[in-house]
Amino acid sequence: MSEYEMVLRLGVAALAGAVLGIDRELRGGSAGIRTNGMVGLSSAAITISALLLYESLRADGGSEMDPLRVIQGLAQAIGFIVAGTIFVSRGSVHNLTSAAGIWLVAAIGIAAGAGQFTLVITSVLIGILLLTGVRVVERFIPGSRKAD
Repeated sequence: MSEYEMVLRLGVAALAGAVLGIDRELRGGSAGIRTNGMVGLSSAAITISALLLYESLRADGGSEMDPLRVIQGLAQAIGFIVAGTIFVSRGSVHNLTSAAGIWLVAAIGIAAGAGQFTLVITSVLIGILLLTGVRVVERFIPGSRKAD
């Protein structure tokens, strides 16, 4: 992987995370632009590191390391983080959308780190649709709290 490709992958991950964080930022959510950008960037950095380590070890004829284990560990760690953002107050659950957004940004960071840019772009577009487009539709659903 060239240095240009590495910078591109990291930049795409950070930008995608930041874009998805705009909705949370505008709504005063706990995870906004910076948080989502950092989650995407760190996920990409870990993925790139795993891929580079795999290439290096394989070139030396040494190990047959499985880079998918890094992604598994990353997904598990993000699961703990997002679980910590969710809380219950007066019988109502809060921060579920922020938690789901962080989870999505981690997945996008992994995809960007792996150089899967079609997956990144598609995920960001669908994520934006879910975060903003669905909010508009929810206002027209009878009985919805957002219709009030």
